[in-house]
Amino acid sequence: MVSSYGPHFGEESPLVGRHGSGTIFFTYCNLHCTFCQNYSISQLGLGEEVDSKQLAAMMLSLQAKCCHNINLVSPTHVLPYILEALELAAGQGLNLPLVYNSGGYDSVETLGLLDGVVDIYMPDMKYSDDKVAEWLSGITDYPRVNRAAVKEMHRQVGDLQVDEQGVARRGLLVRHLVLPNGLAGTEEVVRFLAEEVSTDTYLNIMAQYHPCYKASSIPQLARPVTKQEFFQALELARRYGLSRLDNHPSSLLFELIQR
Repeated sequence: MVSSYGPHFGEESPLVGRHGSGTIFFTYCNLHCTFCQNYSISQLGLGEEVDSKQLAAMMLSLQAKCCHNINLVSPTHVLPYILEALELAAGQGLNLPLVYNSGGYDSVETLGLLDGVVDIYMPDMKYSDDKVAEWLSGITDYPRVNRAAVKEMHRQVGDLQVDEQGVARRGLLVRHLVLPNGLAGTEEVVRFLAEEVSTDTYLNIMAQYHPCYKASSIPQLARPVTKQEFFQALELARRYGLSRLDNHPSSLLFELIQR
């Protein structure tokens, strides 16, 4: 099932470029996050069924609109159908970089099927603690699975590479959403990336958390992230030697998220 597709200008700047990232939002998810901002898609099932030919046609239409890439959002649970559609689309001239945009809960075995297929991996690193992951996303063993996945992604595509216009062509781009009260375990995330992946990892530390879906009923999640929490996360990343941080004007960012 697909919720929507089209050029998207709200992604990280190396994906957006001038013409947007060609996003395809798949319905449902292999995570069950209690605070999901897209819960109508990921949890409630907003979307329409499509077959492989229709999915291939979406990819080709995004290429025709001059998007810089095909950005597959929450693809893990529908991967066999995506691969089938990709084969059809490639046979009809699809040649854009492929972005695998997941929650980071991917097995190494699954990722092995994508070696040589995916150009850009964009996983989340949501948590550093097993119990927090099970409590907030209904999954077990997230840190181990997530870290093994990120290392495999990096093995396949390396650090993020951009062209002369600053548009991503290949590599790893990691997202980390700061949660209130330190629930995301930011320090362990940035330590892992710096010490076990690469200090040249492109990292987007995101501050846009606000209570959505079921979060308002959980006291520890029932407020936005503070400036102090966000800047502390940035400082931790820099302290561990990560310098390729996605640049958002912090004052404008907080003006937007605290409205």
